[in-house]
Amino acid sequence: MRREAAQGDVNALDAILARLLDLHPRKIDLSLGRTQRLLSALGDPHKRLPKTIHVAGTNGKGSTVAFLRAILEAAGQRVHVYTSPHLLRFNERIRLAGKLVDDATLIAALEKCERVNAGEPITFFEIGTAAAFDLFAQTPADWLLLEVGLGGRFDSTNVIEHPVASVITPVSIDHAEFLGDTVDRIAFEKGGIFKRGAQGVIGYQTEEALRVLEGCAKRAGAPCIVAERVYEVREENGRLIFEDDRGLLDLAPPRLAGRHQFENAATAIATLRAIAPDIPALAFDAGMRAVDWPARLQRMSRGKLLDLAPAGAEVWIDGGHNEDGARVAAVAMGERASLSDAPLVLVSGLLATKDARAFLTHFVDLANRVVAVPVSGDHYGRTPADVAGAARDLGLFASEAQTIEDALIQIARAHWRAPPRILICGSLYLAGAALELNGSEIV
Repeated sequence: MRREAAQGDVNALDAILARLLDLHPRKIDLSLGRTQRLLSALGDPHKRLPKTIHVAGTNGKGSTVAFLRAILEAAGQRVHVYTSPHLLRFNERIRLAGKLVDDATLIAALEKCERVNAGEPITFFEIGTAAAFDLFAQTPADWLLLEVGLGGRFDSTNVIEHPVASVITPVSIDHAEFLGDTVDRIAFEKGGIFKRGAQGVIGYQTEEALRVLEGCAKRAGAPCIVAERVYEVREENGRLIFEDDRGLLDLAPPRLAGRHQFENAATAIATLRAIAPDIPALAFDAGMRAVDWPARLQRMSRGKLLDLAPAGAEVWIDGGHNEDGARVAAVAMGERASLSDAPLVLVSGLLATKDARAFLTHFVDLANRVVAVPVSGDHYGRTPADVAGAARDLGLFASEAQTIEDALIQIARAHWRAPPRILICGSLYLAGAALELNGSEIV
């Protein structure tokens, strides 16, 4: 009986999500007006939120949110979280006081927004954001961690008026069709989340991005702390060493793989040291040990992916989908290569808006083979032939497969000098498909 009820909730949730997708002809249409109109009709829930940390950036914003959450919860705080996109289920976008929103609660919130919106044009992300704000306003919590969907200035999350902190993680080229084709233009859009009097935090940036972001903060009247100027991080003997004007923290290394996660962790630590000075050092250490963010250089320990791969192989999933994401993944794989001689194989698929050659360039001296696959679903992806062609142009050995499963079977049939290290990469949607195939769950 309970199983039937649960399945009914899933079907009802799928149905309402499908309806909401039809309310606006464009998936992405950056604007605050539609969200403000709906929120006003809902009674302005965005004005009744807990202390809010707003996070924008091209790469690392989700990981930074994960570090913030882990530290705050280790300090005994109740934390709401809003992130996007999801990997397996829409519910992953909304975490209420530590727990993913359940189907029944989410359906009720979306149906309420659908009813109040009364058929007016609104994007899928905008109505989802409104539903999230309504739930956050109703559910007691100490903090809200709010991740920007796209850009910042005209992202629907930017309707909030008084965050306690506005955080910008590394800015690089991505979504150029919406944000501009230069780093300074993109940084300007990201810097639109700074608010007067709210603590600004600028993570590790190029000089070009930093110059623009500091200008945005100054014009907004937001006091700012800047990575490598006000705070810094380093690795010593496998430990994370953080330092700012309050002193030094000697912490456990981040549970998330990759050297770049030290910088994301540092930005989260710096933010909380500035706005919540009473958080004890033990909570920062516990946060490093407990942090979890699926499909970000995630090594699989069990499941169908490992069953399909050659015996003894490593299988990693990474959702990095732009050139800078490829760069940090390649650095991480290079570090793994120094520990063993396992050949690196990429199972890669990219959206049509991404530059396959630029992405794969970072793996030229690392990868032994690329198996190109399509990105499933309604996403406009590059064909496997296109991705494989880009790989061959770079001098990489490449082949094609129609599914992740077929790619792993193909890899398992090949002859390897040692069990390979397999990295499934190129798209967050591909990463989600890999987790689904593996039988993974996100809680």
